[in-house]
Amino acid sequence: MAVGHATVDFYQGAVPTLVPFLVAERHYGYVAASGIVLAATLLSSIVQPLFGALTDRWTMPWLIPASSLGAGLGIALSGPGDSYVLTWLAVALSGIGVAAYHPESARLARTASRGSHVAMGWYSLGGNIGFALAPVAVSPVLSSGGLDASWWLVAPAVAGVALTASVIRSLARRAAVERAAGRGAGRDDWPVFVRLSAVVVCRSIIFVGLSAFIALYAQQRVPGGSATGSAALFTLFAGGAVGTVLGGPLAKRWGRVRTLRAAYGAGVPAVAGLVFIPGPALYVFAALTAAALYVPFSLQVTLGQDYLPNRVGTASGVTLGLAVSVGGVASPGIGALADLVGLRAALAPLIAVCALAWLVAGTLTEPDADTDAGSGPAPRSAVEPGAEAPGAR
Repeated sequence: MAVGHATVDFYQGAVPTLVPFLVAERHYGYVAASGIVLAATLLSSIVQPLFGALTDRWTMPWLIPASSLGAGLGIALSGPGDSYVLTWLAVALSGIGVAAYHPESARLARTASRGSHVAMGWYSLGGNIGFALAPVAVSPVLSSGGLDASWWLVAPAVAGVALTASVIRSLARRAAVERAAGRGAGRDDWPVFVRLSAVVVCRSIIFVGLSAFIALYAQQRVPGGSATGSAALFTLFAGGAVGTVLGGPLAKRWGRVRTLRAAYGAGVPAVAGLVFIPGPALYVFAALTAAALYVPFSLQVTLGQDYLPNRVGTASGVTLGLAVSVGGVASPGIGALADLVGLRAALAPLIAVCALAWLVAGTLTEPDADTDAGSGPAPRSAVEPGAEAPGAR
């Protein structure tokens, strides 16, 4: 499941990697470039709750390979031709594919992990690795063949479907049993989930905003041309992978909510350093920012699932899928502001957004049943044969 997650989130990382090539070959401005990012995120944000609600009602394992192929095909179609509208629609198709993938995939990953925060961290790490590999893979392909070479970028989706097909079938059968065993497992805590969602939205605005513009920003702040932009994107995504690995162990030691608060608190000075400190230090602050934003990533997924034990698909769609899509809605605003006052001034408000995430995170509480599958056995009476503990749902 982690490998499949990597092949899908590869296409989330591919979109900001496409932006400098679109700017260079088609002479897009900041607003036009941010509109491409919006294409990948707007429709994704709108349909994400719908897919979550559908997977709360039915187990839909077929949605995982179908959405994977949709994500890959959209990016493959984004390069050929000169039409901005067709490029926008192709990237939008990729965004919808990513949106459809996450709720059901996260449900099956939860089944495979049996509720472990650490195991879900590895699943989330797969997505982060896909993000991190996108600049490394996409830039050489487009540098050598131009935007017309984007057809080659469908390959990860095909590989992901082939590698995970048998696992998905097996997990789907187990998930159906657990769904029946877990009915009525607890009360949905919507007020706390809404506050968690606000934190997720703030995090998404920061990360998607940075991922959309950090390549262009690095080219302005660090000598070296387009290579500096690709390096900045890779650093941002790789730092996120490190943060994801750290999140599960830190949560086992300190608790999920406490870890989440500390991460966003550390993110405020990290984002400030990224925006204001010039030169190669940009890469250091990019890594620190990404780590701070990704330590809470898998923890937010399991927190959301525990806040809404009867709406796991909806919770997964919001905390996992929406987390990497809704921020794109703010990207055109950042782009428009950058056209008026420059990119550094346009990125500065992200510091305040991170501070807001830290403040709202301070209002969250640990769910009543905060157990990690790796931290000890569940009570025998709470576990059906072949099913996870209801509290873990």
